[in-house]
Amino acid sequence: MIEVKQSKLGDGGEFNRGVFATVDIAKGQLIHQAPVVPYPNEDHEHIEKTILEDYVFEYGANHTAILLGYGSLINHSYEPNATYDINFENHTFDFYAYKDIKAGEEILINYNGEEDNMDPLWFLDDYEERMREMQDKEEQDDELTQEPEQK
Repeated sequence: MIEVKQSKLGDGGEFNRGVFATVDIAKGQLIHQAPVVPYPNEDHEHIEKTILEDYVFEYGANHTAILLGYGSLINHSYEPNATYDINFENHTFDFYAYKDIKAGEEILINYNGEEDNMDPLWFLDDYEERMREMQDKEEQDDELTQEPEQK
């Protein structure tokens, strides 16, 4: 159903891989269950010193997890065709088709966790610009909600 191949996303480097559909996948269909290796958040300082930092997921309030299988190789998009649920009972991340996916298409999730969450991500080229835009919007929203000053 899925395979790992060279992805056109990112910098095109040697390790620029992604997960692709080998068959048509219908919206809502389970794509992959990735087992997790959880660790306490306080241990993350060790992972931050390695390339694994870019491949981990939040796993509840107190843990972070390394995903096994294909889970950590699924790339990000603000227009994802897949989504995931954390299955704490089975200790897996369960990936589902968010839209119909055609054979040959790259499977993409929104790393923010929610399909429509447009928050900037630390590794994208426009991160700083998007952060400024978000801060400007928050300031404008704050100004609109503040009561006028009394004289």
